[in-house]
Amino acid sequence: MYYVSKRLEIAFAHSLSLDYESKCSRLHGHNAVVMVFCCARELDRNGMVTDFTHIKEQVAGMLDHSHLNDIVDFNPTAENLARWICDRVPGCYKVMFQESEGNVAVYVKDGFENAAL
Repeated sequence: MYYVSKRLEIAFAHSLSLDYESKCSRLHGHNAVVMVFCCARELDRNGMVTDFTHIKEQVAGMLDHSHLNDIVDFNPTAENLARWICDRVPGCYKVMFQESEGNVAVYVKDGFENAAL
């Protein structure tokens, strides 16, 4: 099995729909760090798991300097964004989404709980 990871920094704004009082319900921004992990049993015809540029396009190209509530059709929590990114990037099995310092959400696809990296 081959593994690659890509670290990205994105700036975004969002507001959360919550069933309790929270300042996060108001429009606010973050500078996030996103780690995307991909794997493949075989390399593609270019000798890669996936092109790092394609990962960047799928994540930063969609989310960086954006108002996420205008892009996604779900409550844009760090947890939901981690899963959304994982589902968008071919070969992705895990995403770590650090919304702010000390606040990290991780999504791992079923069957990959013990994967490398």
